[in-house]
Amino acid sequence: MQPKKINKGGRPAGATSFDPVSASAFGDAVRELRLAKGIAQEALALRAGVDRGFMGHVERGDRQPSLNVILKIAKAIGCTPAKLLEETSKRLPDEYLA
Repeated sequence: MQPKKINKGGRPAGATSFDPVSASAFGDAVRELRLAKGIAQEALALRAGVDRGFMGHVERGDRQPSLNVILKIAKAIGCTPAKLLEETSKRLPDEYLA
């Protein structure tokens, strides 16, 4: 007989933290801020210390980066993390944050 597993809190088993709506909004914000600064995607990835392929996934909304990577992306773009998240929230549907 196996010992009963103890629930340690956190996400339910099998749940994911990936949210396609916010991931897409974040990716759009990153892309628009990057292009406004005239930074190539590869250069942004290099500055942020991430793989160019990963950066492409982020901009397409296929990946949701960790807080640490969000901070690095903001710095690489030359904006504050607050500005990056503000631009992200502008791209979310009104009912999303309600």
